[in-house]
Amino acid sequence: MRKASITRKTSETEISVSINLDGEGHYDCQTGVGFFDHMLDQLARHSLIDITIRAKGDLHIDDHHTVEDCGIALGQALVAALGDKRGIRRYGACHLPMDDAQIACALDLSGRPYLVWNIDFPSAKIGSFDTELVRECFQALSSHGGITLHMDKLHGLNSHHIAEAAFKACAQALRAAVEPDPRKGNAIPSTKGAL
Repeated sequence: MRKASITRKTSETEISVSINLDGEGHYDCQTGVGFFDHMLDQLARHSLIDITIRAKGDLHIDDHHTVEDCGIALGQALVAALGDKRGIRRYGACHLPMDDAQIACALDLSGRPYLVWNIDFPSAKIGSFDTELVRECFQALSSHGGITLHMDKLHGLNSHHIAEAAFKACAQALRAAVEPDPRKGNAIPSTKGAL
């Protein structure tokens, strides 16, 4: 079963994440940060990975620690659920349009974290949510999920659309990468024999 649950507790946050890579995209994300919950819901729905997140953070300071630590825990859960990565496709990519926005995501579940981020936002906030935290979430996911992750904005005028397209594009790329490869059976998708 490709499932995992992670609990992360610091002086700033307390987070639990459960995922099922072979789910149907069910989501139940409660972080206390409304816009971020909406983005996590998109990640689950469009990757078909079931995701449940409960987070309590120091929101009286700001949303930063909660968003970053959810990205960390989500990355750790992904690593645990994938195990030695036998039989997966490993790579995924998506060009995703959402109204005025188009985001390209390409990723490799290589075990070598690296984030390339070419996404800017026309506004500093989406409601009360700091747009710079979108990058922080993906940086944490990449670093703790062992993902080489490239995110590029091709177009975009509306910050909400840009952020949502980024999460949806990553979701579609993750869906492809974690899928079992019917032509490779139980093989590890690397000439090294390990990922």
